[in-house]
Amino acid sequence: MYAIVFALEKVRPYLLGAKVTIYTDHSAIKHLSSKNDSKPRLVRWVLLLQEFQLEIGDKPGAKNLVADHLSRLDHGESGNPLSDYFPDETLYTITDRLLW
Repeated sequence: MYAIVFALEKVRPYLLGAKVTIYTDHSAIKHLSSKNDSKPRLVRWVLLLQEFQLEIGDKPGAKNLVADHLSRLDHGESGNPLSDYFPDETLYTITDRLLW
């Protein structure tokens, strides 16, 4: 739910007045807006979502190929550590030599 709220806040000016369809593999999100007794944070999120012409579609994980693929990537036992090595240290350097 927070991912949807975060994304809609970032592109809010572009989406107001337009019909927005969101496909998710988390079917409970469709029912959160109709929940009567909610926590204050959830109520704020639902109020934000009511500003949009929003339609939330449920797409099971097996049919949602992108999310399914990302969740099943094999990271090995220890995962892939991030490398800070940048192969070309002179990239974007400025030289004193005049080109003209």
